[in-house]
Amino acid sequence: MPTSATPSTRAARLQQLRDAMRREGIDALIVPSSDPHLSEYLPAHWKGREWLSGFTGSVGTFIATADFAGVWTDNRYWTQAETELEGSGIALMKIPSGNSLQHIDWLAETLQPRQTVAVDARVLGLATARALQAALEARGIGLRTDIDLLDAFWHERPGLPPDAVIEHAPPYATINRTGKLAAVRAAMAALGATHHFISTLDDVAWLFNLRGADVTYNPVFLAHALIGPQGATVFVGESKIGPELRQRLMADGVEVATYGDAAPTLSSLGAGTVLLIDPRRVTAGMREAVGPGATVIESINPSTLAKSRKDEVEAAHVRATMEQDGAALCEFFAWLEAQLGDPARAPLTELAIDERITAARARRPGFVSPSFGTIAGFNANGAIIHYRATAPSHAVIEGDGLLLIDSGGQYLGGTTDITRVVPVGTITAAHRRDFTLVLKGLIALSAAQFPRGVRSPLLDAIARAPIWSAGIDYGHGTGHGVGFFLNVHEGPQSISPSTMPEPHTAMEAGMITSIEPGIYRPGRWGIRIENLVLNRHAGTTEFGDFLRFETLTLCPIDTRCLDRALLRADELAWINDYHGVVRARLAPHVAGDAARWLEERTREF
Repeated sequence: MPTSATPSTRAARLQQLRDAMRREGIDALIVPSSDPHLSEYLPAHWKGREWLSGFTGSVGTFIATADFAGVWTDNRYWTQAETELEGSGIALMKIPSGNSLQHIDWLAETLQPRQTVAVDARVLGLATARALQAALEARGIGLRTDIDLLDAFWHERPGLPPDAVIEHAPPYATINRTGKLAAVRAAMAALGATHHFISTLDDVAWLFNLRGADVTYNPVFLAHALIGPQGATVFVGESKIGPELRQRLMADGVEVATYGDAAPTLSSLGAGTVLLIDPRRVTAGMREAVGPGATVIESINPSTLAKSRKDEVEAAHVRATMEQDGAALCEFFAWLEAQLGDPARAPLTELAIDERITAARARRPGFVSPSFGTIAGFNANGAIIHYRATAPSHAVIEGDGLLLIDSGGQYLGGTTDITRVVPVGTITAAHRRDFTLVLKGLIALSAAQFPRGVRSPLLDAIARAPIWSAGIDYGHGTGHGVGFFLNVHEGPQSISPSTMPEPHTAMEAGMITSIEPGIYRPGRWGIRIENLVLNRHAGTTEFGDFLRFETLTLCPIDTRCLDRALLRADELAWINDYHGVVRARLAPHVAGDAARWLEERTREF
């Protein structure tokens, strides 16, 4: 695996990298956190940045020159990066958000004219490549995109994952692939396209009603797709699709080709082809492969918009999934509180949280896997936004403070993501104040009504306002889209100040989004409360259609952490109403200690 390199190992790898750069006449090398599909979570084969630097966060860019090496990452990962980069000689370069291109500015300012920057075009987003090209050309700096330097000395580099592709079948797949392909072709025709190329794995999985296990936590598989006027082709690893599934695909007009054939197929597109690509969801390498006779038009993938809008049957599956997930959480939290209340118990660690919460979910029907690595952070570790306990580094949960638990599950009927905070021992008035402010932010946005089509980033301030009023802020977005048994982070909507409020970010009925405000005090504690919500029609007025949120997540919010004096009457009513729904929906699914815990934690506050 790419991780667990010692400082001396990283120093040796960095020297090998610089030797390779010198042989190729390269003055600076960029290694992004990316693969040929621009995925957030990467197969091990493409974890080059992690292998070189030791930084394991999901967002970051590594750059090496002859005398400098650094990782650019945003404030969600600063504390983690400082720890993981310590002693490596690799600098942490702090940026404001994961969308920042400050590393491009640094290259343009640092390098001299006629020097050369290299990056593998196969893992570089097209939009980023254009920004990089423009910045370097303006300074007379060359750009080379035809080489993967790591292959020269990463001798134990993992291969591509071999796991089989499976079908996501009814009743969970509510629209067959021929219907989805017809809808995509209609969108293509509206744009004047004859063909459409897709690289993003969740788009491919959704469009063809297929799922896989190539990327940890996300049920997707490595593939590209090309949709034509009549047929479609999925480019996927040999033997990953069995004979029976291959026949069903062929019956639906879908051919299967080898993974490596995608670029040559694009190269063969001739005159008369009008190819639709999404510049934010395809790599520069794939764009460069398009044949010179083809005309290219650029727009968001129609499937990205379509899959974000869950239909009523999918919403019903998600609601049922939330009941199962909530019941699993009742079992887990009942066990946790019993452990915390037992003075004779063995020491309880953050690692045990992950094990027990996953085991509770695994007992529920339809469970497939966690939807991301569980974050269980006690006290100071809770202030590390993307903290992950490991065997060499984790905390024992003892004494007084707050335990933050962010977890989720992949079920056949939906994807879950929830954060709760529980008190351990005696907590302080400062703890309660912060917790109450975060809950006020969650309630403010959960209760909002807004025009259909409002740009999702504009909703972010609603959740922050109660927290801002206390002179506090948090360094991550308030919400991300969530897939249907797909990626736990899904676009195009994003409730975040770092996302541009562009037309494709518009809120539409059927979208599932997280609401997760927080407060983080480094070295002391972190608080985040997260629910998933569904966009629902709220009615029509003379000013147009309006939407509201239906809260999907079903799990009590620990009122022992609240300062009642800071809550308005309507906020108290929201808490009690929510807990009434949670109790009614989960009670049929739990018994014994879990049922008693549910009753206690949903009492009127």
